Amino acid sequence: MRDLVEIGMGRTARRAYELDDIEIIPSRRTRSSKDVSTTWQIDAYRFDIPLITHPTDAIVSPGTAVAVGELGGLGVLNAEGLWARHGDVDEALFRLVQATEDSDDPAAAVKVLQDLHAAPLRMDLIAEAIKQVRESGVTVAVRVSPQRAGELTPDLLAAGVEILVVQGTIISAEHVTRGGEPLNLKSFIADLDIPVIAGGVGDYRTAMHLMRTGAAGVIVGYGYTPGVTTTDSVLGIGVPMATAIADAAAARRDYLDETGGRYVHVIADGGITTSGDVAKAIACGADAVMLGEPLAAATEAPGQGLYWTASSAHPSVPRSLVAEAVDQELDLRKLLFGPSSDPRGVTNLFGALKRAMAKTGYSDLKEFQKVGLTIRG
Repeated sequence: MRDLVEIGMGRTARRAYELDDIEIIPSRRTRSSKDVSTTWQIDAYRFDIPLITHPTDAIVSPGTAVAVGELGGLGVLNAEGLWARHGDVDEALFRLVQATEDSDDPAAAVKVLQDLHAAPLRMDLIAEAIKQVRESGVTVAVRVSPQRAGELTPDLLAAGVEILVVQGTIISAEHVTRGGEPLNLKSFIADLDIPVIAGGVGDYRTAMHLMRTGAAGVIVGYGYTPGVTTTDSVLGIGVPMATAIADAAAARRDYLDETGGRYVHVIADGGITTSGDVAKAIACGADAVMLGEPLAAATEAPGQGLYWTASSAHPSVPRSLVAEAVDQELDLRKLLFGPSSDPRGVTNLFGALKRAMAKTGYSDLKEFQKVGLTIRG
């Protein structure tokens, strides 16, 4: 039963919970972390860890996408980002770094990103970036916005994309635009021979609608990062992640029954900054997590310690700061798998996930989704 709270006469709101509000309950059984598997599979593509990168130029270059893939995750390039607009991305990123160093005004760096994204999209550039990833042998994934999906996808498929991510801050089964044809995700996905991951969503109903389009995966959230994303301040929109993930997982279960066995993966994107958050997202029902800011610590991250999301470059309504996220001190392997000497849960992200699963007695991700949870008092 939904927990509704009266916020005024005749107006109610649903009580919802963030990942910080919940805790995982150990069971009567424990096991060795050596006996725990974190593998998962979407369509024909199998991954060793439940990691998808948030598609921002701050953390994903073609080289980083390859590194993530070789370590067992899925790196997602932004087909509308810097690698699709500038032949010399290092120069573009240098301009951004200089803006953060030369000014205390947070708008200065955002203005640079807006200027950089004002350059036209060039398919030859994004095709070259995709080629670098494809030739390494890892799975090639690319993100497009709902507004540009119909226009860009044919060329992306020709370049060798294997998984398409259609992602916006908020997404629906049909994106309507004045003066143009709406993007109907159901017919759009039906015409493709590759799996499509779509999102973000924040509730059961929208998750169910996206599942019914034929999406292989549904993204829950919009990449919320404390101190970086400002969607709540700009649009008043927020997604309490623990509740949102659980709602999407419920939609997945009902859709599985509705279709007689079609499973749609739930991917959590937002509010995940530590290894404990990763574990709690899976415990709430996610099949994988989409990480952004935690990966900015990697020496391989192109943002050089800065972090922002794609919504920072929106030409009129930016919804992300360019923040100095972390000092770059760790290579990606150590960040994901340790060993770690940092007790805050910001390194060894997936080694810690295996330990959490082992401490609660679960051997794989699907089992771990059934772990007991409590709410902090």
